[in-house]
Amino acid sequence: MIKLFWAPGTCALASHIALEESGATYEAVKLNFAQGDQRKPEYLKVNPKGRVPALITDRGIVTETPAILAWIAQTQPLAKLAPADPFDFAAAQAFNSYLCSTVHPAHAHRPRAARWSDDPAAQETMKAKVPQNMSESFTLIENEFLKGPWVMGAAYSICDPYLYTISGWLESDGVDIAKFPRVHDHFKRMNDRAAVKAVVAVHKS
Repeated sequence: MIKLFWAPGTCALASHIALEESGATYEAVKLNFAQGDQRKPEYLKVNPKGRVPALITDRGIVTETPAILAWIAQTQPLAKLAPADPFDFAAAQAFNSYLCSTVHPAHAHRPRAARWSDDPAAQETMKAKVPQNMSESFTLIENEFLKGPWVMGAAYSICDPYLYTISGWLESDGVDIAKFPRVHDHFKRMNDRAAVKAVVAVHKS
């Protein structure tokens, strides 16, 4: 059986939603970061990075959100969670890679500035920059990348739960999502989806 390791408040929410949307049979395993579950030997055997998400499949273990999302889409083709056209699929991958490589780190400089510096003053400087960096990233998403009504246009895809997940961090980063009307509309419509409601309820429990 597919097994997803996740923790509350992390980007693993995107993979969890995608699995629920796909109709696949899976088990979701919650890690408690406050208790250091991600650093315990039994989990490090699954993911030596000590992070989530991690997905156990019948072929092995997949880590990193864009890779997991692509795997879900390609192994559950009837769910149609990714474009079939190679160029369009590459565009979806480009969007998810942007979230992973640029937007997520921009956010992470607030709660995890110690990853980048041991200097308390430098950490505070990084934290202070987060609202600007997140605003600039979401301005680009709002104006250039979000085709509407879903990220890739008319069809819902693996890009949508990922954008939804990171959009949910804006408030804690000191950014008003209402500044981005199209992103805000996307976030609200995601909240109306049955799969999203089901997974969010689990993550809040």
